[in-house]
Amino acid sequence: MKKVKFGQTDALIDYLIDGNTVTRLDALLIFGVQNITAVISNLRKQGYLVKRTKIPFIKALVRINEKVKVQVPKNLPVKDIEISEYWISK
Repeated sequence: MKKVKFGQTDALIDYLIDGNTVTRLDALLIFGVQNITAVISNLRKQGYLVKRTKIPFIKALVRINEKVKVQVPKNLPVKDIEISEYWISK
């Protein structure tokens, strides 16, 4: 079996380094990274300044739906729920 040289975590890190923002949903659904907390922790240990803010869940869903089709239950209050969004500060 050939060793993967560039995996999901590497893709997520490159995405962040390129100046993009990411939520836990992005990490899981787009990059296949289940533990974004570990990735963020490792980046901070490497000296990166990783920032976080809360955004409405609906904003994260709109962004994800540009790449992946995600449907939530109709009675889920997506405008009231918040999710953390991370980025690397320059």
